[in-house]
Amino acid sequence: MGQRLSGKTIIVTGATKGIGRGIALKCASEGANVVVAGRSEQEGAAVIRDIEQLYGASGLFVRTDVSKTEDCEQLIVKAAERFGRIDGLVNNAAIFPRGDLLNTSEELFDTVFDVNIKGSFYCSKYAVASMQETGGGSIVHIGSTNAYMGQMDLAAYSCSKGAMLTLSKHIASNFAAKRIRSNWITVGWVASDGEIELHQKMGISAADLAAMGEATVPLGRLQTEEDIAYGAVFLLSEESASVTGTELAVTGGHRLR
Repeated sequence: MGQRLSGKTIIVTGATKGIGRGIALKCASEGANVVVAGRSEQEGAAVIRDIEQLYGASGLFVRTDVSKTEDCEQLIVKAAERFGRIDGLVNNAAIFPRGDLLNTSEELFDTVFDVNIKGSFYCSKYAVASMQETGGGSIVHIGSTNAYMGQMDLAAYSCSKGAMLTLSKHIASNFAAKRIRSNWITVGWVASDGEIELHQKMGISAADLAAMGEATVPLGRLQTEEDIAYGAVFLLSEESASVTGTELAVTGGHRLR
């Protein structure tokens, strides 16, 4: 356990499970005060217990539906009220229902964009406003290889991640003078709880999924939540003080061509 984020307050959206939970716990292990944003009170309470009991860090759960702008605003307000300032925001909350271009309904499209990009946009808006008042901060956007073209059956999701990449670049180029950094992590194929559950519904076991990753990913395995968390901690820490506007690929070489 290090102290690379000691004294910093970090907000992680979609932090009650999967990649978000992994990032929240890794931030706590590095000494941060962690604000866990998510929709499940029960799952949020469990993450806070781990933050406090495993790492002795301070945690706060804020029930948040990022598709609602008022929830995004209140997330930032409550975090700043509790800890005095916000040093980092990780825009992780996302959904990825399947649907190709020809079979994506307007309802599905709007739902995906409300969570994946509207949520990130407004969380960033209120975080940037707060960070400007306290001397700056770091925003990390959890992206995807799908942003660059996208799988056939992830049309809306892929487009939403492309918009998130633009958001990251926009913040980086326009708020650097305010000492606000913005970076993107290209996430590859992660053996998250959601990914395992999705494949199990298709009759593919966790062991089969791991074998698929071994055969497909150039570095020979699926990525883990911890792999992504290490990248996020770097971008949130002072180690990356001169890093903004970047795309950090944590993909094992998967789908980079």
